[in-house]
Amino acid sequence: MARPTARLERSRLYLVTGAGEDPAALERLLDAALAGGVDMVQLRDKDADDERLLAAAPAFRAAADRHGALFLINDRPDLVTACAADGVHVGQDDAPVAAARRLAGPDALVGLSTHSPGQLREAGRATGDRRPDYISVGPVWETPTKPGRPAAGLGYVELAAAEAELPWFAIGGIEPDNLAAVVAAGATRIVVVRAIRDADDPGAIAAVLADGLGTGRSR
Repeated sequence: MARPTARLERSRLYLVTGAGEDPAALERLLDAALAGGVDMVQLRDKDADDERLLAAAPAFRAAADRHGALFLINDRPDLVTACAADGVHVGQDDAPVAAARRLAGPDALVGLSTHSPGQLREAGRATGDRRPDYISVGPVWETPTKPGRPAAGLGYVELAAAEAELPWFAIGGIEPDNLAAVVAAGATRIVVVRAIRDADDPGAIAAVLADGLGTGRSR
């Protein structure tokens, strides 16, 4: 099976969330978000052990399949096959892209976090197995999801819009109230955590964000 790069190219709204404590609540969140306009989901739970990640993965895989979306796992290329994920996302301090690709398999997507112009340019220059399939750019604003990580700012989004040679997603504190500023800086794809995960109506917030990106679905 070929790497799902065509679906990646079409993807604009990317939700990252954890395994959760309630499987039914997790399923409701994923279905609502995906129905609202999310087209990529990532299982990211730094506190979860392997057993918990593997237990949560089927809900992500099933929801992604129901909605024609992509499912990735964070920082665990060794679990991509076991989780039936489409790929893995790694950070600058995690496994290098080439190593992640070897563990995840040749058909898996590998995404990479970047936080500076140098990291963005290095990713764009990479070739072969060292080249990520996409990058994230941020954090645009400081966020408790990444404690201690200084904001890269809208200027970094503008640089990515001008220079990035890979598909890229702006990330970090993005929500409906500031989405217009991110789009004005040149972003066409975003990653969201709290704005959807913690919303009373995740589907409605996803729809607002998708509309703001110009990818809203007719209802």
